[in-house]
Amino acid sequence: MKLSITLAAALLCAAIPALAQAPSSTAPAQHQPGVASPQHTAPAPATMSPAAPPSLAEKVDPAKEAAIRHLMDVTETSKLGDNINEVLTNRVRDIMSRSISADKLPKFMDAFSQKFSAASPASAVTDAMVPIYARSFSMEEIQEISKFYESPVGQKIVKQMPQVTRESQDAGVQIEQNAAMSVLEGMQDDYPELKPMLHPQEGAPGGGAPGGAPAPVPGPPQK
Repeated sequence: MKLSITLAAALLCAAIPALAQAPSSTAPAQHQPGVASPQHTAPAPATMSPAAPPSLAEKVDPAKEAAIRHLMDVTETSKLGDNINEVLTNRVRDIMSRSISADKLPKFMDAFSQKFSAASPASAVTDAMVPIYARSFSMEEIQEISKFYESPVGQKIVKQMPQVTRESQDAGVQIEQNAAMSVLEGMQDDYPELKPMLHPQEGAPGGGAPGGAPAPVPGPPQK
């Protein structure tokens, strides 16, 4: 495999630590303040493994719970469950498309989506987040945070930060990949085995761009 492509994939994985905010490329990203937007989530692996179930929900004072849910609405984190649902559905579609014929896939996905929504409604994610917020913030802090995000500046952060994060990730990935490739280029004399990886012959399998130039980093999905 072309080394520059491998580096790009590794950098993308490192740059996106949270699946939480990862909607599909056909839907606009919803921003969770303080969490990176996931437009560059690395391709899903060919297999899926079940994750450990979350612990039982803790009891939260009703007034504090209401304040937390209001904060999640203001910051749009209440849409997190829908985003995760969409990501996982698309992941299943990608994996199953390798095993199920194209004419049967739509029917399979319709059945899966219905059963998946019934087994794990999007609201369950919000419900699980309430005790996490309650442990992390006092009632007064939650109210102050809500007040900020209700302000014009706070709302602008909610709306604009996904794009800011995507562009920042693009810049960071490109800078880090270029630096890594430059370092590897300079190590070729000491490690000759790097040469065929950095400069595969044109036309050879996995040769990438003509002349052995690093392949470009894929940009964000176009909407």
